[in-house]
Amino acid sequence: MMMKTLSPLLGMFTLVWALPTFADDAAFQWPEGARAAVNLAYDDALASQLENVVPALNERGFHGSFYVPAAAPLLMERLEEWRAAAAQGHELGNHSLFHQCSKTLPGREWVPDHQDLSQIPAAAYAEQIALANQFLFLIDGKTTRTFTPPCGDVQIGDVDYLGPVKPLFVASKSIGAGGVTPTMQGLDRYRITVAVPTDVTGEELIAVVEEAARKGTMANFTFHGVGGDHLSVSVEAHNALLDHLAAHPDRYWVDSFVNIMSYVKRQQSDKGGS
Repeated sequence: MMMKTLSPLLGMFTLVWALPTFADDAAFQWPEGARAAVNLAYDDALASQLENVVPALNERGFHGSFYVPAAAPLLMERLEEWRAAAAQGHELGNHSLFHQCSKTLPGREWVPDHQDLSQIPAAAYAEQIALANQFLFLIDGKTTRTFTPPCGDVQIGDVDYLGPVKPLFVASKSIGAGGVTPTMQGLDRYRITVAVPTDVTGEELIAVVEEAARKGTMANFTFHGVGGDHLSVSVEAHNALLDHLAAHPDRYWVDSFVNIMSYVKRQQSDKGGS
């Protein structure tokens, strides 16, 4: 089993039902007048995601993002189910080949020696990430991809490996630091922060998207297990969030990370950004 030591949902907010007109990012327009974009992402290719998440997203017409390590046992064991999820519009995102994490960081005693990212040359790891993209292409036929670094590690020692692989991706996530994007102005698409919920209530999840709507920005979640597996949230809490989003289609644009960030990239390009 792949394990991580990650913070639980960061920055809980008081639920506010009466939303004022947002002004922080009034110049940034989401599709169809939505007040915020919401991405629901799920890491590590887990059984509870196939069994509890994909059907729940499909029922509500939502497209999620599934960051699958290419060597994850369940990816091959249930390959046709993952392929079917991709055909239904869900994103298969790059989460490396082997889910290596740096064992040298605090709280990483659980990382096996053979999966210690700190022992891998940065150039070799960049090649592995590129190979994971090719592997995913064989599953879903997609050429546009996003990345979530395992454990949020974007450096090997003092070397930032993310820089050389940026051209492979339209965007990348940065684990932790809160799920609400503070502002769309000057946004770095390769440092999009996410909330990592574990053992939270539906109200706490809803509060995150409500804050994003007030700011006019994005809410990004990285779930792991839902109703099972590790770093889990309950099916009830997860469904409460989905039901809230489904009840307010005018307020939230819920889509895969690759679709959201492709839209953001186009907006940045129109304004002369990178």
